[in-house]
Amino acid sequence: MAYRLGINTGFAVNRYSEPEEWTKIVFEAGAKYIQFTADLLNVSLPDQIVLEQSDRILNSCAKYGLEITSTFTGAFTRVNHLAHPDKAIQNYWIEWFKKFVDLSTKLGAKKVGSHFGILTTKDDNDPIIKKERVNQNISNWHEIAIYAKSRGVECMLWEPMSISRELGETIPKCKELQDAVNLNSPLPFKLCLDVDHGDISSKDPNDLNPYQWLENFVNDSPVIHLKQSLNDKGGHWPFTKEYNERGKIIPSKVINILKNHGIEDVDLVLELSFRERQPIDSMVLEVLKESVDFWKDSITN
Repeated sequence: MAYRLGINTGFAVNRYSEPEEWTKIVFEAGAKYIQFTADLLNVSLPDQIVLEQSDRILNSCAKYGLEITSTFTGAFTRVNHLAHPDKAIQNYWIEWFKKFVDLSTKLGAKKVGSHFGILTTKDDNDPIIKKERVNQNISNWHEIAIYAKSRGVECMLWEPMSISRELGETIPKCKELQDAVNLNSPLPFKLCLDVDHGDISSKDPNDLNPYQWLENFVNDSPVIHLKQSLNDKGGHWPFTKEYNERGKIIPSKVINILKNHGIEDVDLVLELSFRERQPIDSMVLEVLKESVDFWKDSITN
């Protein structure tokens, strides 16, 4: 059974920019596996910079015995990209994702992902245009997937979000989009399921229940984003004593769902972010370590 506890590198953005620093933080926090986020190395930088930085990342991971198992977009790439109304901008992002695939495979990742696409408010409020945008997104993703398959990627990942504009915000809508993107797809599209997502305006309580999301999608989610979830879904909260006393996410309940569904291979990724405020800005390692320790016993038992 391979339940890999990892860390998403969003914590490091503008805080630990050098590969030697953020890999050391991951190691000292007690994790071995990494979901690398695009914000740490934008593939639109000159090729020589991407080459030099990726070599440093690989060398630092080797030094600390770390493994990059997946890659994902991040805060700086949380834009319309493939859902943009302008075709020229869509094409830019198609080429950007192909470069990101190249970086991902060089770093050893076999799973590459992003949010599915973000609609403008105008497009989201027009049912006809929205349908066109979703179909546009699927077509664009399939073009990227053709390239990713040629580079040895095993599956593409997309993340169900929490509002209509960002897609997959309820259990039924997530199922519908998952079926649509996999129809005639050159590669399997799987979920990077976030236990803190789901539309708080939904009238169905299941859409606010992380365990219902897991029950519905765990068989199609090789990567699960972990953070402590409160009723307002208001932040990427860590698994510290303060938040665990109020939060919904209990490791043993998550693990039991995995086991009950016969899931033997999954990346459990801590996706924590920290505001640029003191004291939390100076407590990143401490909080990451407490969160890793909180999960380790449940994963190993």
